[in-house]
Amino acid sequence: MEGLHRRQLRVLRGPGLARGRLEDRQGGEGRHVRRRAAAARRGPLNGSAPVSSRLPEYTWDTLAAAATLAAAHPEGLINLSMGTPVDPVPEVIRRALADASDAPGYPLTAGTPALRDAIAAWVARACGAGVDGLGVLPTIGSKELVAWLPTLLGVGAGDVVVVPSVAYPTYEAGARLAGATVVRADSLTAVGPTSRVRLVWINSPGNPTGRVLPAGHLRKVVDWARERGAVVASDECYLPLGWSAEPVSVLSPQVCGGDYTGVLAVHSLSKRSNLAGYRAGFVAGDPALVAELLKVRKHAGMIVPAPVQAAMVAALQDQRHADEQRERYRARRAVLAAAFTGAGFTVEHSEAGLYLWLTRGEDCWETVDWLARRGILVAAGVFYGPTANQHVRVALTESDEHVAAVAGRLRA
Repeated sequence: MEGLHRRQLRVLRGPGLARGRLEDRQGGEGRHVRRRAAAARRGPLNGSAPVSSRLPEYTWDTLAAAATLAAAHPEGLINLSMGTPVDPVPEVIRRALADASDAPGYPLTAGTPALRDAIAAWVARACGAGVDGLGVLPTIGSKELVAWLPTLLGVGAGDVVVVPSVAYPTYEAGARLAGATVVRADSLTAVGPTSRVRLVWINSPGNPTGRVLPAGHLRKVVDWARERGAVVASDECYLPLGWSAEPVSVLSPQVCGGDYTGVLAVHSLSKRSNLAGYRAGFVAGDPALVAELLKVRKHAGMIVPAPVQAAMVAALQDQRHADEQRERYRARRAVLAAAFTGAGFTVEHSEAGLYLWLTRGEDCWETVDWLARRGILVAAGVFYGPTANQHVRVALTESDEHVAAVAGRLRA
């Protein structure tokens, strides 16, 4: 497999990780069989485009060939691509989940009073927000809220959703699901004078770049959106992971002036508490917007399971495990940054968050190929936007043993 070109990487298929760790990947023969069967069959989708046609190919499916190549390395795969936590779920959280496992009744979509109080208290500590006038709502992880927020807010055809120029792909996917138009922009002037903007996504610390936006910039975005009656949704899932810069929440008085009108902050316990498998997230901000989200989510059955709600309370009330996890990521970040810069890579931004944003001045798929041949899997920059075609994203979520092995592989 030495020296495979990008086109060859994309058509390569095989067993193992590409099928097990990257979701729902099928071989090319299977796709052709399914297409023939679908064409011969009459069904409810005939005559109309399926919803999936609005979306690009699933991001991680495009990495399957590189995953297969990396998994074939004699010393095994080092997966720095997806950012999946590998450290244990803290015992205090597991105990709370187990203690709440006898839950035969339906849980509350709004969350238990204990969970709402725990969310509000955490937001006050971590975001500098005041509890008075703050709406909070648990979500099934953060990704489902990001994907469905435009639809839940009534955004649709003819409306504009603004996302960062280099951004988490689900912002755009959510806008497409709602039938809205996506505008990629990092400055308000780039958006232009349109009055059709209904939703503005901001992300600090940024995924994938690790960029931290200053409070003054965030305040300008909030003021601009309020003048146009648009909602500002701030993805703050990596807020606790500031390294060389201190992230600021959109709920901070520095940004919103103590007024949560038109502002929502999205948070997750996936990385802070290793709860990616629990699907535990929440949204906080404008109480009127949160109430509207709750009304729709009740009808749709978007409910966090009762045992997970109890686990979230334990996670939010215990800071010790979060501090310990943060230090693990700090140590892994230092090792990986030294290894990649020593191998000729340039680290850009990456002042906060769970990733290193790297380049060596070539097409990102060439970099993915070069690393895959050394058994290292990373995310291609183009996953996050067309202007990121010379970057790759490296996650800090591998084991200490695998992180320590990266430098030796890079020298090979």
